[in-house]
Amino acid sequence: MFRLANLLTLSRILLVPAFVMAYAVHTEGGRLVAFVVFCIAGASDALDGFAARKLQQSSDFGRMLDPIADKILVATALMLLVADDELGGYRLIAALIILAREFLVSGLREFLANAAVSLPVSRIAKFKTTIQMIAIGAMILGPIADRVVPGALAVAYAALWIAAGLTVWTGWVYFRAGLRHLRVVDG
Repeated sequence: MFRLANLLTLSRILLVPAFVMAYAVHTEGGRLVAFVVFCIAGASDALDGFAARKLQQSSDFGRMLDPIADKILVATALMLLVADDELGGYRLIAALIILAREFLVSGLREFLANAAVSLPVSRIAKFKTTIQMIAIGAMILGPIADRVVPGALAVAYAALWIAAGLTVWTGWVYFRAGLRHLRVVDG
């Protein structure tokens, strides 16, 4: 359990309260700190997978915990952005698509795990996660991002919709793969 890869995953979960506290300050300084914490947590997602592969530290615990840590971080960030009206109106739909897919795929993975079937993460799903994290990061910065790079928030909102589209696509791919396995298991 206490391998580097797992410790990085655990650190992502432990950074969430710090992220929430910094964001809740509702100042530019708080947003900057929240952004940095979010970026560190997001980077830990890439690093834990890299460490697991390169150091040959893959484990059942890590495979179980990694997607949970991702969902805690992303769901928390999206909920904070919704609470602050950064994701209101039609933008809320993109956030709901992302959250719904995350929970549906997690449920599918857990169900298939009982049948000793795993659904590996695809490259497009990793690409989706990268776009999603960049978009959420820019939204966390909010007006600061627009001052530094004019139009950054508009690009972030567009990127969130791209991530939502990729979310639907990858969710459908996982669901189809899961159905093939269900036929084998039930048949």
